[in-house]
Formats: sequence, structure tokens, C-alpha cells
Amino acid sequence: MEKPIIYLLSDSLGETAEQVIKASLLQFDNGQDYELYRSPYIKNKGQIEQILAQAKRDHALVGYTLVDPGLRQYVMQKSTDLKLEVIDIIGPMLEAMERLFDKKPKMKPGLNHQLDESYFRRVEAIEFAVKYDDGRDPRGIEQADIVLIGVSRTSKTPLSQYLALKSLKVANVPVVPEVDPPKELFNTDPSKCYGLKISSGKLNGIRKERLKALGLKASANYAALDRIDQELEYFDVIVDRLGCPVVDVTDKAVEETANIILQIQMTR
Repeated sequence: MEKPIIYLLSDSLGETAEQVIKASLLQFDNGQDYELYRSPYIKNKGQIEQILAQAKRDHALVGYTLVDPGLRQYVMQKSTDLKLEVIDIIGPMLEAMERLFDKKPKMKPGLNHQLDESYFRRVEAIEFAVKYDDGRDPRGIEQADIVLIGVSRTSKTPLSQYLALKSLKVANVPVVPEVDPPKELFNTDPSKCYGLKISSGKLNGIRKERLKALGLKASANYAALDRIDQELEYFDVIVDRLGCPVVDVTDKAVEETANIILQIQMTR
């Protein structure tokens, strides 16, 4: 038996139509057994006519997201002539909203993917987090919106990336007893610095798992409790000297820690 075929027409990428179709298919036991053809950037009736003719030959179902009412009307007219089943995915919603707001829609395809200022700020923040990760370049400390300070394996990097998705420029600084923190750390505004505190027992377990993942012995000094206690004591000295807020990340997911930091930021 031939697989059912679905055609998707869109004046943009067609992702909206595809998501709706796939969500609907999940309601059927054989919903994974089909062929999907997406036709993006539909601009004229000629393209529509050609695709519908092929859909007719394939006995296919057609879904479409077209904001131009003229093109939507043409699809309906042509599909009626061809006795082809089509689904207008976005049209009824546009028409209902037009009545609700008593305004005409913009009729501009692809607004959902428009690259606006917030998009570029987010990309810039992500690039910043990568560039100034793990104390790689201390010059980023003064440029950062947020500076994270902590010993190894306190989720500094994933937390930096998560906050970058909120368009915040984040630098992070590792704390190691044998290495003095960069002077830039003590020259910057302490209110934008956050110490990441963790219990020695939790850190011991995390580091043991890390060593195993690297194929190393869990008994290495990196995961030894004496070494961990030494690092945490040095961490306390540094954050006390800075006078910055400290967040206990012991049993927190990255998202939870980020929300605490964001709440503190909002009160300033």
C-alpha cells in the first residue's frame, strides 16, 4: 500500500504548517507512515497551480499557510476544480482576528522569522559567553552584564549560556587556590558579580562522575574531599573580598539558579 502524501504550501518557510500537520498526525496509530512535501516561498498563482496539479496526481492532502487573501482564494478555487482536499491552516484565524481587532492584518509573509534587534542582541550575548568563558580573557569582566565566580563544576558555563539566551553578556571566572583571580575582577562593579556556592559532598559526587566520564580514576586529587574543601575555602575568601551576592547551586538546576540571578538583577 502506498504511503499517504501531504503537500504543504507557504509564503514563508512553511514551519507553521508542518508543525500543525505533525501534531495532528500524532493522533493516529499510523501517523508516522506518510510522505511530506513542503513548498516554501509561494509568491504567485503559477506556483500554486503547478503544485496542486502534482498533488492531484498523487491523491494528496494539501495544507497551506498563505497570508495573501488572493492566493488563499485561488487555492480554494483551484482545489474545488480539481476535487482536491485542502486545509487553510492560517486563513480562518486571520479572518477571526480581523473581526476581533477591527483591523486589517499586515499581510506580510515571514514575520515570525524576522531578524529584529532582540535577535541580534541574543546572538551577541551568546558569542560573548563563548569568548569569555572560564576566565579565558579577563578583559570581558568589565564589559559583562554579569560575572559568575566559582570553583570547577559549579555549572558556570551552562549558566552563562542560559543567561546569554536572555540577551545578557556573561563572563565567568574559575576559582583555583594556586592562581590569583584576574585584577579586573576586583576593579569591576561587585553588584554584577555572583559567587556560585556548592556543598563539598555534592561537588565530590559531580567530580567523581566527571572523572569516570573521562576514563580516569575517581580517586584522583580533583575529586578528593580535602582538595575540594581547600578550593571552597578559597572561594569564600574571594567572594568575601568582592562583597558580591552568593547563590547556593548545590541542589539547583541551571534554570533555577538563573531565575534567582535574574530576580536580583531586576531589583537593582
